[in-house]
Amino acid sequence: MLKLDPSLSSSYDYHLPNSLIASHPIHPKENAALLVYERASNRITHAHFGEIFDFLPNDLSVLLNDTKVIQARIFGLKERGGGVELLFNSPLNQHRFKVHIKGRVKAGSRLVFERGLSAEVLELNSDGTRVVSFWQNGKMLETHELFAVLDTIGHVPLPPYIKRDDTQEDVVEYQTLFAKNEGAVAAPTASLHFSEQSFAKLQQKYETEFITLHVGAGTFKGVESLDIKNHTMHKEYFDIPEPAAQIIKSEKKILSVGTTVTRSIEYFVRTGRYSGECDLFLNPLNPPKRVDYLLTNFHLPRSTLIMLVAGFIGLEETLRAYREAVERKYRFFSYGDAMLIV
Repeated sequence: MLKLDPSLSSSYDYHLPNSLIASHPIHPKENAALLVYERASNRITHAHFGEIFDFLPNDLSVLLNDTKVIQARIFGLKERGGGVELLFNSPLNQHRFKVHIKGRVKAGSRLVFERGLSAEVLELNSDGTRVVSFWQNGKMLETHELFAVLDTIGHVPLPPYIKRDDTQEDVVEYQTLFAKNEGAVAAPTASLHFSEQSFAKLQQKYETEFITLHVGAGTFKGVESLDIKNHTMHKEYFDIPEPAAQIIKSEKKILSVGTTVTRSIEYFVRTGRYSGECDLFLNPLNPPKRVDYLLTNFHLPRSTLIMLVAGFIGLEETLRAYREAVERKYRFFSYGDAMLIV
């Protein structure tokens, strides 16, 4: 067997039967499987999410992501005919937006949607994204106005590996209990495991604060370069309020709920920036410096997310944990089961 090389993207591959990709959330949430990895002993314990408090130390501060998923997927028509699907990604400024469009379009094309909404294609980017402006009844829309329209005509932007149409259940389930700041096109999925009861217990037992990182569609993009050091990380808007910053600057032990929170914390530690665009790529060659514990889901092969996990526990141990999860038929990805690193 060839020795694993943490600098090679191929080293982060693993076999996953399609039957283990979760297409629906589990109920009750406490029944989700929980793989607990203890770094001090390299021990793996299999439990359920309802038992998470049995594995967390008492002296702990918890940081979570309060971004809110918008109804980012809309369907319409090209002005000259033919259907089109548009997925909002992020604002570039108040009137220009980066989007993904299924179907061939040219700069200058106009797309027509419900409620008088239209989009003008301004630029075609080399990475496959498009820059557009949105209009409604002759008025160019700003970000907050666009979000209000999307809320009425848009669909939940389920990840590409969930092979079904969104339903009313997803409007509730693909959103955290504490979602507040609109702008994400994917949920911070580690937080989806908390029910009202378990989240209330978390807040009662621990100091909890929030950061915001608007998860973009780039989170699903695999690392295509052979050497991961050549990967260009996607950028996502983040904001760290002062209470969260004070925790990060303290010597308190931190549980980061999710990879997005982890990247925001570690970006702050490295740059001192409270807000802006986070493009930090964490991996075994660039491991976390501040986060002590991580709650996360199980991630796609060759993704920046599985590489982030390997930044905590190493490549070999990450693959060992994933093999055990597959053998025990854990449910993978956004609606899947959880992993706790302590």
